[in-house]
Amino acid sequence: LEADEKRSLLRRLSEVEALESYLHKAFLGKKQFSIEGLDALVPMLDETIELSAEAGAREVILGMAHRGRLNVLAHTVGRPYESILVEFEGEQTLSADTAAPEGGTGDVKYHYGASGIYKTGADKRITVSLSHNPSHLEYVNPIIEGRARADQTSRKARELLHDPSAVIPVLIHGDAAFPAQGIVAETLNLQALEGYSTGGTLHLIANNQLGFTTDPQEGRSTRYASDLAKGFDMPIIHVNADDVEACISAVRLAMDFRQTFGRDALIDLIGYRRFGHNETDEPAYTQPLMYERIKEHPPVRKIYAERLAKDGVVSAEDAEQLAAAAYQEVADAHTELKESLGGAPDTGQHELDRTMSREPRTTLPLETLRTINEQLLRTPDGFSVHRKLQPLLERRRKVFEEGERVDWAHAEALAFASLLALGASVRLTGQDTERGTFSQRHLVLHDAKTGDEWCPLKELRDAVAPFELHNSPLSESGCLGFEYGYSVQAPDTLVLWEAQFGDFVNSAQVIVDQFLVSGL
Repeated sequence: LEADEKRSLLRRLSEVEALESYLHKAFLGKKQFSIEGLDALVPMLDETIELSAEAGAREVILGMAHRGRLNVLAHTVGRPYESILVEFEGEQTLSADTAAPEGGTGDVKYHYGASGIYKTGADKRITVSLSHNPSHLEYVNPIIEGRARADQTSRKARELLHDPSAVIPVLIHGDAAFPAQGIVAETLNLQALEGYSTGGTLHLIANNQLGFTTDPQEGRSTRYASDLAKGFDMPIIHVNADDVEACISAVRLAMDFRQTFGRDALIDLIGYRRFGHNETDEPAYTQPLMYERIKEHPPVRKIYAERLAKDGVVSAEDAEQLAAAAYQEVADAHTELKESLGGAPDTGQHELDRTMSREPRTTLPLETLRTINEQLLRTPDGFSVHRKLQPLLERRRKVFEEGERVDWAHAEALAFASLLALGASVRLTGQDTERGTFSQRHLVLHDAKTGDEWCPLKELRDAVAPFELHNSPLSESGCLGFEYGYSVQAPDTLVLWEAQFGDFVNSAQVIVDQFLVSGL
C-alpha cells in the first residue's frame, strides 16, 4: 500500500474503534454486538466497494447477521451516527415499558437494513445496500442473491438482459453458522446455475473462533470454518484480522478472481471477539483462558498505528489525534441528538390503510385467448413432439374448437401468456417446474428425435415482456429465499416458486415465517 492508503486505513480503523468505544461508554450494558476483534472487516468492505465501482458496478448488496452490523451501517452504508444513537436513546427511554423492551420500532436495532450512496476515492458514486435480517443468521444469504440477480437483470424488452457486472453481492458469514446451517450450502450451490448465477459473490467469514459459547471443536467436524466451500470450486483465502494490509490484499485477490471467472470467492477473516456474545454476557464463564489472552491483546488500531509509526508513515502523536478526533465526532453527534430530542423518540409505527382496494378486472376477450392458444400450440417446422404428448396438445386445441373444458395447467399457460402480452414479465422456477411434477404442465417440449427444446411462452408473437423459466435444484429454503429476494427488487414482475409437493415447502419454513409473512 502507498503511504496515503496506509494513513486512510488507520483513519478508518480509528472510526471503527471510536464508534464501538463510545457506545460501550455511553450505553453501558446495552447490546450492540461489537465488531471489535474483527475491525478490519470495515476497511475490507471499503476496498470491495472501491473495486466494484472501478469495475463499473452501480450497486453493492450486503447480507450479514448482527455481529458488527451497527458499524457497517455507519461506515459502509453511511447511516448517520445520530440515527444509530437514537435507537439506544429510545431503548433507554422505553426500557420500563414491558411491551417494548427493545424499543418501540417493532424490531431490534441490529436487525435493521439501510441503503446509501458511497463516494469512492476516484469520486465515483455507488449505491450500497444492507438487507434487513432477523435472527436466523444465514437465511438472508439466498435473499441477497435473488435481490442481486433481479437488479442485474433488465426486463424492459422481450428478451432478458442479465449483466452480472452491474451489481455485486457480498455475504458476511459467522464462523459457527457457515458450516452448521444448511442454507449456506443451498446458496453456494446456486452460484453457477443458469437461472440463479450472479456472476460471483464475495463471501467473508467473520471468524471470531467462537459460536456464542461453543468452541470450534464442538461446533464442526472440519479444521477450518470455511471447509464447506471446498465442494463448490471457489478459492478460499485465510487472513489474520490483525494484519490489515494483508486483509486488503485478500479482498483484491478475491475480487480479481470474481472479475476474471465470474464465480464466488471466500475470505476467512480470522480474528476474535473482544467482548461476550453481546455486551450483557460474561465470556470468561466458558472461555476463561481465551478471554484472559484477549484482555491483554491490543486492538488492531493500536497495532497498526505502532507499525506505521515505526515505519515513519505517521507519528505516534498523529495516530492518537486521529483516534481522538474520531471519538469526538461520535460524541458530538450524540450531544446534538440529545439537544434535539423534545420527547420520546419516534417509534416508527404508523397506522395501516385497511380500506378495501378496488377489485381488478381480470377477464380477457375470447378471441384474444384463442389467438394466444394457437401460439402456445405452435412448434417449429420438423419438430417431433413425443407421441404420448400429442393427445394432450390436441385437447388444448379442442377447448376453443369444440368447447372442451380447460384443465388447470392449460389455464395457467394462458394466464402467463396473457400477462406477457400485456407487458408484465413472469419468472417461474421450482422443482421439475418445466414439465410439472404431475406431468401436467409441459411448458418446455423436447424433440423426441433430437432432444432439442422448445418453450412456446418464450416465442409468443404477441409477447412484449420476457418469460423466465428454470428447473431449480432440489432446494427449498435456498430457492424460496432467492425468489423472495428477486420479488423484492422486481415488484413489476410476477415471481413464482413451486415446491415439488406440498409438504416440501415445510423445509422453507424459516423463509416463510421470517421474511414472507413478516414482510407483508
